[in-house]
Amino acid sequence: MSITPDTKDWTWVLRRPCPECDYDASAVTTDEISARLRDCASRWRDVLARVDVLDRPAPDVWSPLEYGCHVRDVCRLYLERLDLMLTTDDPLYPNWDQDATAVEQRYGDQDPAVVSVELETAASALADRFARLSHDEWSRPGRRSDGAQFTVDSFARYFLHDVEHHLHDVGAS
Repeated sequence: MSITPDTKDWTWVLRRPCPECDYDASAVTTDEISARLRDCASRWRDVLARVDVLDRPAPDVWSPLEYGCHVRDVCRLYLERLDLMLTTDDPLYPNWDQDATAVEQRYGDQDPAVVSVELETAASALADRFARLSHDEWSRPGRRSDGAQFTVDSFARYFLHDVEHHLHDVGAS
């Protein structure tokens, strides 16, 4: 699963619109993050109720259900990472292997109705947390184990691309 034109340089998504989904991080303000996340969660509800929710378009492409599980888990992970950024000086996030998680958690075997509720709950918790941030908190730093450095602002806009892009992946953008 690749959503970047250059997987070595993750920052491209903050500098220019995504060529696949047209997400433009530079046009997203911090005031929009929560509302856009909530909107995406509501659109995922519709995706996870579709009749083709279990269908993989190709053997190496996730089904809408698998993408929904991934987005749910990304929302949970980003809430944990956001809390780290707000409570620890320049934290290094624990590593997360999204592909291993998909296999271990058996994404393709989960109940779409349950995933829908869990995704909406996770997205809502993260949206609430973003909505409560003070002006100064948007500039707090954090780092991934691969060396990527974020502020809460760039972290939020980077994250939102993932959620919106995967709606594009399942034909719901």
